[in-house]
Amino acid sequence: MTRSPLTKKAPLIGAFFFFLASSLPLLAACPVPGKLPTYKVEKVIDGDTLRLVDGRSVRLIGLNAPELARNGKPAEPYAEAAHKRLQALVQESRGQVGLRVGREPKDRYGRTLAHLYDSQGRNLEERMLADGLGFRVAIAPNAALSDCQGIAERQARMGGRGIWRQSPWQSPWRLRQGGFALLQGRVSAIERNRGGLWVQLEGPLVLRVEPRLLRQLDVGALQGLVGRRIEARGWVIDRSRGRGVKTGQSRWMLPLTHASMLEVLP
Repeated sequence: MTRSPLTKKAPLIGAFFFFLASSLPLLAACPVPGKLPTYKVEKVIDGDTLRLVDGRSVRLIGLNAPELARNGKPAEPYAEAAHKRLQALVQESRGQVGLRVGREPKDRYGRTLAHLYDSQGRNLEERMLADGLGFRVAIAPNAALSDCQGIAERQARMGGRGIWRQSPWQSPWRLRQGGFALLQGRVSAIERNRGGLWVQLEGPLVLRVEPRLLRQLDVGALQGLVGRRIEARGWVIDRSRGRGVKTGQSRWMLPLTHASMLEVLP
């Protein structure tokens, strides 16, 4: 990964980086970190969640697979394919997986957050991403494999596999609902206050960079993004709900959960 001038230091995790496919290696590698405890899988719930025989639900770290049909909503493209592929990977591993639990071990739903490995030490999130059956996501502090997962996703993107067969990104102008989105747009303004750094895109969307992320970054370089095109990903919030949108505010807000969730386009 090429170091970005937006980064204050050069850690393996947390760097904003340029969107240059040619700078990335052709093969990803998320190696198993030594011997891990293994557990029997009872059921694969969807493309990024499974249940162990001990009753725990496990959410794969770094992978956001398309949603299956639920609550009257149709399945998203490639949701069924992602579900079946994760089932197949578990079966190939004789129904058992190694767990590397994240630094933050639980999500707000009580699910265990973990990286999964098969019987040969291969990372399952990496394999799903390389097949184009999910988006790479990073949520601090569970971002240890963000770099290699990003490489796996880039392989799928360059090869037009799965969700990348047709570009899934959208313009802020086309947002109609909250939830996970991959967005591209041009930065029109940047403001910094006690709430962090606010990156306004052309259209009704603002990105929020939390103060804790700013400590890793060159704020001066960030403020120089005005006029540049960027790509951001994450869970969009509709601020028109509840108290409503204040005068001058964008309806949509995307809080960045990790520095790598934003890339500068060439």
